[in-house]
Amino acid sequence: MNAETKKMLSSYAVKIRMGIIESTYNAKAGHPGGSLSSADLFAYLYFNEMKVDPSNPKWAERDRFVLSKGHCAPGLYSALALKGFFPVEDLKTLRHIDSYLQGHPNMNTVPGIDMSTGSLGQGISAAVGMAKGAKYIGNDKINVYTLLGDGEIEEGQVWEAMMFANQYNLDNLCVIIDCNGLQIDGACEDVMSAEPIDQKLKAFGFDVVTIDGNDFDQLEGAFDAFHKSSKPFGIIMKTVKGKGVSYMENQVGWHGKAPNEEEYNIAMAELNAKLAEIEEA
Repeated sequence: MNAETKKMLSSYAVKIRMGIIESTYNAKAGHPGGSLSSADLFAYLYFNEMKVDPSNPKWAERDRFVLSKGHCAPGLYSALALKGFFPVEDLKTLRHIDSYLQGHPNMNTVPGIDMSTGSLGQGISAAVGMAKGAKYIGNDKINVYTLLGDGEIEEGQVWEAMMFANQYNLDNLCVIIDCNGLQIDGACEDVMSAEPIDQKLKAFGFDVVTIDGNDFDQLEGAFDAFHKSSKPFGIIMKTVKGKGVSYMENQVGWHGKAPNEEEYNIAMAELNAKLAEIEEA
């Protein structure tokens, strides 16, 4: 990846993180931890990978994205706003009464959302249906991407969807798993370990890569491999929950808690400093 692209993506990732903090602080609720760990992925998808058109959200030829771990909507909303699907200022209305930005993605109200999600395990099932649908109409140019959490893959329905993807050779499907090691009840390995995740995906007929999901060079390599694969593709992202905000990193308590005013000010100061560092480089 060239320096200019990396700088651009790094800047967007910080801005996405700022949107996550802004929206959850104003909502006094939400899920910042897993949203922050996925921010680099959201930046890569929306600013370097997917074919989407903010001026035509329902464009038939667009790539599709399904946020299977729907509670991390603050991260997706922030990326969509920065991409131009709706005003960035609206992020402050997250979870407010009468706001179109609900706590989980709603395809009926939010431009750029391809599937309503929230019940864990169900998003990937919708994604495999979309991938199969694109194959059915003979459009191999449409790719479908879905993001799951490592806690979410404890759900059995996830593996039924994997089996479906293999059965119908959905090489237009990219399943991304955010492995930040923590879920609402604690460490994933203590609650219900899904390891070895890579071997399980391979057993279900997927090509698989394991990467640092907070590294843009490794993200680029993973998506390049997806485009060269002739099988359903899995990207296992090792990430840091709460990435980018010092006091949130690797802290399970920030799975589903909003920052107070003092915490908001600390987080925004850190992120503004990081943005300035990137832009001055």
